[in-house]
Amino acid sequence: MQNIMIVGAGKGGSAILKILKESEVLNVSVVIDRNLDAPGILLAQKEGIKTGTDWQPFLTENLDIIIEVTGDEHVFQKLRNEKNQKTILILGSVAFLVSKLMEEKEELIEKHQYESYLQELIFNSTNDGMVVIDHQGYIFLFNRRAEEMMGVDKEETIGQYVTEIIPHSRLPIILQTRRIETNQEMVLGNGRKIITTRIPIVEENGTLIGALAVFKDITEVVKLAEEITDLKEIQTMLQAIIHSSDDAISVVDEEGRGILINPAYTRLTGLTKEEVIGKPATADISEGESMHMKVLQTRRAVRGVPMRVGPHKREVIVNVAPIIVTGKLKGSVGVIHDMSEMKSLSRELNRARQLIRKLEAKYTFEDIIGKSDEMMLAIEQAKLGAKTPATVLLRGESGTGKELFAHAIHNASDRKYNKFIRVNCAAISESLLESELFGYEEGAFSGAIRGGKRGLFEEANNGSIFLDEIGELSANTQAKLLRVLQENEIIRVGGTKPMTINVRIIAATNVNLEKGIAKGSFREDLYYRLNRMPIHIPPLRKRKEEIPSLSERLIQKINRDYGRNVEGITQAALHFLMEYDWPGNVRELENILGRAIIFMNYSETLIDVPHLPQLTSNKLHNDHSDDQIQDSISLEGTLSEMIEKHEAKIIQQTLARLNGNKTQTAKALGLSVRNLYYKLEKYNLENNSMQ
Repeated sequence: MQNIMIVGAGKGGSAILKILKESEVLNVSVVIDRNLDAPGILLAQKEGIKTGTDWQPFLTENLDIIIEVTGDEHVFQKLRNEKNQKTILILGSVAFLVSKLMEEKEELIEKHQYESYLQELIFNSTNDGMVVIDHQGYIFLFNRRAEEMMGVDKEETIGQYVTEIIPHSRLPIILQTRRIETNQEMVLGNGRKIITTRIPIVEENGTLIGALAVFKDITEVVKLAEEITDLKEIQTMLQAIIHSSDDAISVVDEEGRGILINPAYTRLTGLTKEEVIGKPATADISEGESMHMKVLQTRRAVRGVPMRVGPHKREVIVNVAPIIVTGKLKGSVGVIHDMSEMKSLSRELNRARQLIRKLEAKYTFEDIIGKSDEMMLAIEQAKLGAKTPATVLLRGESGTGKELFAHAIHNASDRKYNKFIRVNCAAISESLLESELFGYEEGAFSGAIRGGKRGLFEEANNGSIFLDEIGELSANTQAKLLRVLQENEIIRVGGTKPMTINVRIIAATNVNLEKGIAKGSFREDLYYRLNRMPIHIPPLRKRKEEIPSLSERLIQKINRDYGRNVEGITQAALHFLMEYDWPGNVRELENILGRAIIFMNYSETLIDVPHLPQLTSNKLHNDHSDDQIQDSISLEGTLSEMIEKHEAKIIQQTLARLNGNKTQTAKALGLSVRNLYYKLEKYNLENNSMQ
């Protein structure tokens, strides 16, 4: 770097000093001025440059340039005479001009560098590859996208002949022909498909500078086109499937406007495409609300909703599900079933069920809901009993599920592939029960069919027979049943020859057999035969924690029976149910839920407190009844008369509480139905009781 001495530190000298310091091209080693307070002197001292009032002592130093800024001709002549021959003497005006030119040069260089940076940034930002060659065919521009597509670094390409980098490049031909080639397809060496445009670069005067190639990767575009073709084929196939379906199908978009129906839909509803496509989802509904709109609002499928559609008000069942693609709701699809066909199938199914129910057990232990310790104990005992041929006695209140246990025991035993016969001993009159159980010979009594009849024990041979309400058996029938248990033999009514049978007996009762023994209404020896493996089923009031799961299972059953779509029960309603004592047990719970579902609107999906009837605690009811009884009993008359009056009052109030149901009244009071009728007639309550 050359050393400079500035003579004269006024405004001019100060300005030159500033320019030279900013340019950083020349080194100012000393500044001279007679006035030590001159601006240039002060600036030099601040920058750490030597200063002085006389320039002569500094001429001996290694100076390359002296800049005279005093404007004094005498000083300039003296400096020229005394300076070293190698030292250059410059007037201040010339030095200032040179400094300005150098400053402008630096500004132009910076501007050029910035513009080059912007151009390179633009070239590298574009999603298209760009390659530029000079007039001789050598690459001088290769952007980042071109690097990515060709898999070559820019440093390896600049200065190389274009065909060395792109073997099949037509840019050299463009240099020869000077013609533009647009949208030409080409395959690169790495297998990428590109579409390129090649342009010659020509100045205004016609001079050829080079050529430019701009190209775009179309590999993804080709794949997308192939996918679109596949999608069209899938769409065509789906339309063919929908149109060939015998089920009526309708599809709506996310706004609820029809976009697709099939011929089966037109046949069922009587509506054409013109009447449905582009129209609101309610266009086909005669009665009921639009399930399409409901599904679009809730994004949840609905099943088995009855409604009427079309101008002929066709009765149908509708299933509708949302169409969700990548988390976005795109519409819904509905499948419509003709109710007339379903009713015909339902009738056939009911007939089949009736046959099956007579011959087979329907339930297994998986159908029994139990969480409480008492219920789990009963289930474990029943499972153990199923593995043995021993007689099982199911004990529990009415409605606790004794028949459910009987089904499960049969299905878990080795007899599950044989018949399961059910007999309600209280539902058959005494005169018919014996002949139904044991059969009869021809001519045994008037009205007996020719050839006699097989009894239920014979029908159940090698299987199981369930004797419900066994405490209602007459003394004569009890004796015959005892013989079956002791000898495995039966004798038909009117017959004399015993018949050997192999039957598993499952008995059930809701009455206290021990009290029956004490009263003489039940045989003690039969009791010990039946009570070999007793299983006590707890009442619902002792296992209220099972009410939520029981309610869920019962709602599913009621939905199937009634063709409803109730989804569940609210927590408030469950709390309401769990506050009740449930004297009727699970059967009463099913009754309450069924009644609630019947009176619910089709649009309601959850059972809530308003749907449930008012339930009065059994304990409070009984306390109140006892008070009424005590208040109403007259203390006049003999003890026998007062007891009869008390008994009549209890029977009358129990009948009123159970809405006149005599069978339930008999069970509640621990009487046989026959005994109840006797007392009703005795106390003249028959005509006053609720029918």
